[in-house]
Amino acid sequence: MRIRKQNVMPVPSRYQGDAAAILAQRYSQGGDHWTTPDRRLIKSGPFSAAEAAMMLRELGMEPSAPVLTEVAGLFFDAWREDGRFKVYPTGSVYPCQTSIAASVLCHLGHAADSRLIKTFAHLLEIQHSDGGWRCKKFFFGRGPETEYSNPGPTLTALNAFRFSELRNREPALDRAVDFLLHYWTTRLPLGPCHYGIGTRFMQVEYPFANYNLFPYVYVLSFYDRAKSDPRFLEALAALQSRIVDGRIVVERVNRRFSGLSFCQKGRPSDLATRSYQEILRNLHE
Repeated sequence: MRIRKQNVMPVPSRYQGDAAAILAQRYSQGGDHWTTPDRRLIKSGPFSAAEAAMMLRELGMEPSAPVLTEVAGLFFDAWREDGRFKVYPTGSVYPCQTSIAASVLCHLGHAADSRLIKTFAHLLEIQHSDGGWRCKKFFFGRGPETEYSNPGPTLTALNAFRFSELRNREPALDRAVDFLLHYWTTRLPLGPCHYGIGTRFMQVEYPFANYNLFPYVYVLSFYDRAKSDPRFLEALAALQSRIVDGRIVVERVNRRFSGLSFCQKGRPSDLATRSYQEILRNLHE
């Protein structure tokens, strides 16, 4: 498959092979821009529109690159007047989907867009009583644990909010941070999707796509509410215990990334280490 040169060149030379491999998956789901023919934007990770765009940004591609402006356009096409994002053509719209879409658009440089401002307001309006965000979809049945928020989507929402002017100003976001810090202590499966903290969570996974230790520490490091909290510092120490010679070693990676150089399992990653160094900088701001 021919890849347009303009889509690869904005990436630093050492990562152009990785960018090319991601771009080669652009039509793999039957539609353009890593979508299905009916424009499902977050289907079939790791090469969904959402995850592919995030990886290209991680590799250094600027939001102004044509392929990323086109992906942003697809997500804005999915925006609704009430602030939600309908990322599938049919079915219900869930807070987790809106949080993913908001996070992608923020990473693509659109956090100040008036539509995202409305989305932020919507997310605050639907925040669950425990401080997190919760989708009322019960894959695993109902129980006492399903009355709580889902930690994963809550972290994704905070990953979007960190780009906004509300960060470290909005008390509701402090409550979301508190929810995630409390969860570090309880660790039992929580929320309708049964998020737990166990062996898999504690493995260093990169790039950020799933709910696990590395993005947990990374996202919380942007919030003053977390920085000096003993639970956050304990999570940070757990991450640091896995560092080798000052570098992040990737312990788990999606098997479909086996040909990508920036996230090789069992090897240090310069880009992952860059994210770790950003955590350290955040703690001193």
